[in-house]
Amino acid sequence: MIHQLLRDRPTKLFVLFASFFVANALIAECIGGKLFSLERLFGLPVHTFTLFGESGLAYTLTAGVLLWPLEFVMTDIVNEYFGPRAVRRISYIAVGMISYAFFAFWVAMSVPADGWWLGSKSDQGIPNMQDAFVGIFGQGMWIIFASLVAFLVSQIVDVTVFHRIKRHTGEKHVWLRATGSTVVSQLVDSFIVLFIAFKIGNGWSWQRVLAICVVNYSYKFVIAIALTPLIYFMKSRIERFLGYETATKMKAAAMGI
Repeated sequence: MIHQLLRDRPTKLFVLFASFFVANALIAECIGGKLFSLERLFGLPVHTFTLFGESGLAYTLTAGVLLWPLEFVMTDIVNEYFGPRAVRRISYIAVGMISYAFFAFWVAMSVPADGWWLGSKSDQGIPNMQDAFVGIFGQGMWIIFASLVAFLVSQIVDVTVFHRIKRHTGEKHVWLRATGSTVVSQLVDSFIVLFIAFKIGNGWSWQRVLAICVVNYSYKFVIAIALTPLIYFMKSRIERFLGYETATKMKAAAMGI
């Protein structure tokens, strides 16, 4: 039976998607502690601006946003061929694995460091390796909690919007359901993270939360539009891999038809 299961193409596809989905989410969380300048990334001068009374704003983003858009692309692809139940299943697995990873980080940070290791990188400008390790892997609990809540809620929103659009458009307008669901869910994700981590956790003003939310979301909105061709490319490759008949049956089952 196991050999038959491993030869089944839809099963292979789901295992691949689920593995990438979980790994991508975990990596995005791990690298999320680094901030970078979007303007400097493209060699542009940094121009600050004011929004909702908050001055000095610029496109300073967490490195996690480099990977999170792919998570929403994968959500739409899994939703298309396997349905909302599959999306929820891999989302729960991803949250479980992220929670486990941060628990493992906490354990690693807590165990006593060996003496020689502490100064082993001092010639490279790192006087204390334990401080560096904690600085990289340690994140505020509010940020971790906010990120996980935002991830789960935005996934549910993405699934819901995706299927409502598809019920009205059928197989037409792939770009509308894929991009539309991502655009809405990314807005929810951006707001929840900032609200929990910084409004509740750090006492930010509503003006600051909304201003930074708009800045972050404007980036995510553009990326969601830019990645639309990737949806069509992946869809064509998947249907070639599965075969038109199998793909059609899977999409019908995903919609509960």
